[in-house]
Amino acid sequence: MIELAVFDVAGTTVNEGGTVYRVLAETVRAAGGDPSPQQIEQWMGASKREAIQALLTAAGADASDPVVDAAFADFRARLAAAYRAEPPVAFDGVPQAIERLRSSGVKVALTTGFDRETTASLLGSLGWDSTVVDAVVCIDDVMAGRPAPFMVFHAMEATGVRDVRRVLVAGDTVRDVESGRNAGAAVVVAVRTGHVPDTTLGAAGPTHLLDGVAGIPGLLASRS
Repeated sequence: MIELAVFDVAGTTVNEGGTVYRVLAETVRAAGGDPSPQQIEQWMGASKREAIQALLTAAGADASDPVVDAAFADFRARLAAAYRAEPPVAFDGVPQAIERLRSSGVKVALTTGFDRETTASLLGSLGWDSTVVDAVVCIDDVMAGRPAPFMVFHAMEATGVRDVRRVLVAGDTVRDVESGRNAGAAVVVAVRTGHVPDTTLGAAGPTHLLDGVAGIPGLLASRS
C-alpha cells in the first residue's frame, strides 16, 4: 500500500505554462549567458540557482557567487512579475486527485526546485496550505536538488513515512523521475503535463507514464 504521494509543483500539479523556464532563459541571458532550448531542458526540475550557475558556466560567462546571487535575485523578481501577470492554476483534476488520495489515507507532499519564498507565494495564490497537502519541501530544505533523492526523503520525514517502498513519486521532468528512482520509491510516475517527449521521459525509467496527476488515484486503485 502506498502511504505517501510526492508530487512536483510547476508542470506537474501547477500549470504555469512553462513560464519558469522562459524566465530562467531570460535571466541567464541578462547575466551574460546564451542558453539553448536544449540546455534549458536539461535543467528542468533542478534547483534554479544551480541551473543559473551551470548555464552561465557553460557559456563561459562569469559564474562567481556574487554574479549568481544577483542573477538568482533577478530570476525571482522576474518570475514573481510573470506570475502576477498570468497567475498559475492547478491542472484539471489535480485538487480532486489530492483530496481523493488524502481521504483514502495517502499523505501528499509537494516538492520543488523553487526557494521557500517563491513557493509560498505560488501556493498561496492557489489557496494551497496545510489543509490541502501534508508537506511542502523546497530546495532550501535539502543539501542537493534533483536528481538527488533528498527532497523525497525529507517529505518522508515530514510526513512520518518510514518505508520508501510505500512511496509514490510523480513529476513531469527527467530529473523528477531520476529523483524518485534514486530514492527507491515503489512507484515512479512520469506525467505528460510538462510537455517533455514520451521517449525522453521513458528513457529515464519511470514505472508508469500518465497524462497527468489526475490519473494517479485510479492507478493506485488498480494496484490494490
